[in-house]
Amino acid sequence: MSSLIAADATGLFKQRSFVLFLLSRSFSRFSSQIGGVAIGWQVYDLTGSAFDLGMVGLVGFLPTAVLMFVAGHAADRYPRKRVVQLCQLGEALTALYLAAGAGAGWLTVPGIFIAMLVLGTATAFESPATAALLPVIAPQGSLQRATAVMSGVGQLASITGPAMGGLAFAVSPGLPYGMMVLFWLAGALSTGGIHLPHLERLRDAASPADLFAGVRFVRDNPAILGTISLDLFAVLLGGATALLPIYARDILQTGPLGLGILRAAPAIGALLMTAALARHAINRRVGLRMFQAVIVFGLATMVFALSHVMWLSVLALAVLGAADTVSVVIRFSLVQLATPDEMRGRVGAVNFLFINASNQLGQFESGITAALFGAMPAVLIGGVGTIAIALLWMKLFPTLRQFEQLE
Repeated sequence: MSSLIAADATGLFKQRSFVLFLLSRSFSRFSSQIGGVAIGWQVYDLTGSAFDLGMVGLVGFLPTAVLMFVAGHAADRYPRKRVVQLCQLGEALTALYLAAGAGAGWLTVPGIFIAMLVLGTATAFESPATAALLPVIAPQGSLQRATAVMSGVGQLASITGPAMGGLAFAVSPGLPYGMMVLFWLAGALSTGGIHLPHLERLRDAASPADLFAGVRFVRDNPAILGTISLDLFAVLLGGATALLPIYARDILQTGPLGLGILRAAPAIGALLMTAALARHAINRRVGLRMFQAVIVFGLATMVFALSHVMWLSVLALAVLGAADTVSVVIRFSLVQLATPDEMRGRVGAVNFLFINASNQLGQFESGITAALFGAMPAVLIGGVGTIAIALLWMKLFPTLRQFEQLE
C-alpha cells in the first residue's frame, strides 16, 4: 500500500487552485447546457426537422475531428491554463453573437451552425488542456475522488443550466445566450486565478511523430483503447438526449421548460452517483464495474424510449446519467494515471475525439435514425445496441474486463 493517503472530498475543497478549477469547469458546463437547450429548441422550432436537429451534433463534431492532433499538441506545448482561458473568451464572444441575433430576430439556422463551428473549435482546444490540468492540480493519490468531485460539481451546473435555459428561452430567445456570455466570462476569470505547482514543460516545434504520439500511445495500451472505444460506440448508439426536443414536444406534450427538466434529469442521477464515488472510491474490479454500468445505461435508454409519462422518462434519464458517471470516472482516471504528464494533452485530445464523436455523432446518428424510423424506434434501437456493444467488448478486451483497481 502506498504511504500516501488519498485526500477525501473535504480535503480537496481546501485546495484553492482545485476549487478555482472546479468553478471554471462548472461555468463552462453551465454555458454548454444552456446552449444545448436553446440551440436544440431553436433549430427544431425554426425547421421542425429531426434531420436538422441531428446536424447540430455533426457540425459541433467537425472541428474536433479536424483539429484533434493540433489541439493536443497545443495543450502539451503552451501553458494549459492560458489555452483554456483563451477558449472561454472565444466562446463568450460567440454566445454574444447568438444573443444579438436571437434578440433582434435575424438569427437563422445557417448562422447557428456557423456559431456551432466556432464553439466546436474552442472546445476542441479547451478540452485536452483542461483534462491535462487536473492531474497536476489534484493532490497526489486523489485523482479518482477529484474526478468524481469535478464531475459532480459540473453536473450540478447541468441540473440547473437546462431548466434555467428552457425558462429563459420561454421569456426571450436571446436571454439564454446572454446568460452563456456571463458564465463563460466568469469561467475565464476563474481559470486565470489557478496556481500551478510547477512550470509546465514547453515542447519544441511539432514534428509528425509528436502530433501522432497520442494515437500510438492509445493503440499500444489495450486497456485504454478498450475503455475509450467502449464509450465511443456505446454512447454513439445510445444518444437518447439528442432527441429530447422531439420527446418534449411531440411525445410527452411539454414545452421548453419541460425540455429543460428532461435535459437536467441525467445530471441529477450523475450528481447522486458522483457524491457516492467521491466518498467511496471504486477500489476493486473496476473493469467489470464499467461494463456493468454501460449495460445499465443501455437498459435505461430502452425504458426512456418506451415511456409516455413524464415521471418515468425523468427517472430513466436519471439512471442513465448515474450509470454513465461510473464509466466516466473510471475512464478518465485510468487514462490520466497511465499517461506521462508531457503527453497528457495529446492523449487527452484522442480521448476527447472519442468522447465528442460519441456525443456529437451520436446526436447526428439519432437524428438520421429518427428521420427514417421515428424517434421512439431510434432510441430503442440505440439502447439495444449499447448493451450489445458492452457484451462484445467484454470478449474483445479481456484485459480491461479483468482490470482490478486504479493505482
